[in-house]
Amino acid sequence: MELIMLSGGILVVPVLAFITSFLFWPGTLLKAYNWYWRRRLGLVVRYSQSGSYRFCYASRGTPGGATPSLLLLHGFSATKDMWLPVIKYLPRNQHLVCVDMPGHEGTSRTGAEDYSIQGQVCRIHQFVQSIGLDKRPFHLVGTSMGGNVAGVYAAQYPSDLRSATLICPAGLDYPTESDFISRLREMEKSQQEESIPLIPFTPQELDDMLTLCCYTPPKLPRQVLRGLLDNRIPNNGFYKEVFMEIVGEKSRHSLQENLHLIKTPVQVIWGKEDQVVDVSGAAVLQAALPDCQVEVLENCGHSVALERPRKAANLIMNFVSAQEVSGENTKKLS
Repeated sequence: MELIMLSGGILVVPVLAFITSFLFWPGTLLKAYNWYWRRRLGLVVRYSQSGSYRFCYASRGTPGGATPSLLLLHGFSATKDMWLPVIKYLPRNQHLVCVDMPGHEGTSRTGAEDYSIQGQVCRIHQFVQSIGLDKRPFHLVGTSMGGNVAGVYAAQYPSDLRSATLICPAGLDYPTESDFISRLREMEKSQQEESIPLIPFTPQELDDMLTLCCYTPPKLPRQVLRGLLDNRIPNNGFYKEVFMEIVGEKSRHSLQENLHLIKTPVQVIWGKEDQVVDVSGAAVLQAALPDCQVEVLENCGHSVALERPRKAANLIMNFVSAQEVSGENTKKLS
């Protein structure tokens, strides 16, 4: 009987700890959940020091396999963990690296010069060199802000890349403006301090952000929303600094201005119902890069990695594999 009571007590302790964390420290619990998910997926968090600058990244596998390494760049105010749903559906033997963008999560937070799109491109190139990823051409994937960075990277460092995937990229001159972009223009004209929809301070604002970014927003319990906010709010000042840089004159159309320099094979994936950057941007890319492969996903918004992770993973790997076959055929002909 004492043994049963003892084992029961041992079981109760972690359950109580879980309940207490969920009620009082939901943000900490969410971080623990991401740690557990990374572990299940075989990802290891590492740090790379380049001078005084530190990069934080997660990786799995080793380079030199049948397909190029993947480098994944997340969007504004996200972290490397936003790729976890997609990584779940990538081949286990695929070498991949997902890095925290400049100033985000575990990567050094410096100043505005690193937060413009050009500044981020330079830092990502520094990261690539610091871990030796440039020893063999790799496949670069970027979404939203990260898609802008990935496209400009492809224009400026073509020898580093085998190919690239741009998912709902920012940085274009869109034929049709989204409601989000229209609202930004109004804010700019009025020069008034208004809340930025991508920088929430309250559970309602976070709920509104999810509705903006997703065609089918996830229905999250109140405590989960609270945990997400707890982890975001301390960084909101930094997020605003980054936001003002990437929507400023220097960065707003960075991808558009570099399209004529892109020679790397490009894949474009876009949610048809994107309310942040309009899907009409896909036609802009198609016109500038006639050989690019465009995939428009029905019933999907801006957050492709969250809403359609399996589809995104399959499209990326199919494109990467096709580029390898094409490369082999070209070698044979030559």
